Amino acid sequence: MLIIEIKEGENIDRALKRYKRKHRNVKVRQELMERKFFTKPSVKRRHQILEAIYKQEKSMSEEG
Repeated sequence: MLIIEIKEGENIDRALKRYKRKHRNVKVRQELMERKFFTKPSVKRRHQILEAIYKQEKSMSEEG
């Protein structure tokens, strides 16, 4: 649970903006989406490997 303390004289819009930023950084929504369905550990690992390969190829193409 995220708690945002509103400082004295702070605008509510600014506090809401801080809450949204903190919510995005904590990645609550992403975690909820991941927990919606069970993913086998082997599938997670395969996805991580494919993502790493994609990132490496992309960085290599930008360099050369």
